[in-house]
Amino acid sequence: MKKKILDQIKNIEEKVKKLEQLLTDPEVLKDPSKIQSIAKEHKDLSEILSLYNQYEKVNFQIEEVKQLINSTTEDDLRELAELELEELKQELSELEKKIELAFLPKDPNDEKNVILEIRQGTGGEEAALFAAELFRMYQRYAERHGWKTEVLSIHPTDRGGVKEVIALIKGKGAYSRLKYESGVHRVQRVPETESSGRIHTSTATVAVLPEAEEVDIEIKPEDLKIETMRAGGAGGQHVNTTDSAVRITHLPTGIVVQCQDERSQLQNKLKAMQILRARLKDYYDRLEREKIAKERKEQVGTGERSEKIRTYNFPQNRVTDHRVNYTSYRINDILDGDLDEIIEVLIAKENEEKLAKLEI
Repeated sequence: MKKKILDQIKNIEEKVKKLEQLLTDPEVLKDPSKIQSIAKEHKDLSEILSLYNQYEKVNFQIEEVKQLINSTTEDDLRELAELELEELKQELSELEKKIELAFLPKDPNDEKNVILEIRQGTGGEEAALFAAELFRMYQRYAERHGWKTEVLSIHPTDRGGVKEVIALIKGKGAYSRLKYESGVHRVQRVPETESSGRIHTSTATVAVLPEAEEVDIEIKPEDLKIETMRAGGAGGQHVNTTDSAVRITHLPTGIVVQCQDERSQLQNKLKAMQILRARLKDYYDRLEREKIAKERKEQVGTGERSEKIRTYNFPQNRVTDHRVNYTSYRINDILDGDLDEIIEVLIAKENEEKLAKLEI
């Protein structure tokens, strides 16, 4: 293991002891927010120490097995010991990588809920149908992880597609996994309406935003233009006779949010504000990332909404993620929410790039 990491481990051991003392300090115990912050830091650092203790234990076992190999005269015993040695070396290598990954800076948004926005792209009704399929895919993915999905706004089409759907996905770590889904998704298949059997290419855009709490974003009342209007469904159906639909414009940024799905004007306003907070947080976070990237003379990383990230090819039963050049031939499983196969590859690639830049 690198000397710099070993030095950091020693610092962590001292830091954990100090944090444990703080958690018994009467003055600290008076402040619940401070207790929570210290407890979280203690937990994170203790997890690194636990990994290191496992690493030391396996290292000790390796030395014991090496001594056995050098001292035994029995061929069968030596062969078994050599097999065990290889397994222990593999375990040690994995633990070393886990320890290195534990030193990577954490995304402060990772534990947050997600505001998911899916919009019909190019391709007309076929694009709207594809957008609806993507939404079902994320709903199923959420179910697999025990998360809950709440539709905040939806604009369906007469044929079962969606022009736009905005949903809240609630669950611990939802953003940490779904954040890789932002971008342009492309589908290649023969639409049901195509009589000649020609393959069409359509797109849908996906935006994944961390849910923003009121404390995360300050919104001044004077910066908002709030309008009310009558809501109407697809094809003119389900038209409200009261002004329940709400449109909110954030004047400094020009961001506009409209909600009309609830009967109550108040409920639509609350949902619109929820979406607006997430979009504003995303807007200001992007400005900060672009500023840092410019200072470092780097490009903003993958996941931009204008970037084509994935292709779903039905004739070949193929899904390809273009960011990591990864292909799976399980298109039906993936569209049924079995996304972890791809997401794990994306996480591994990102961690690999972060480790390459990390000076430890």
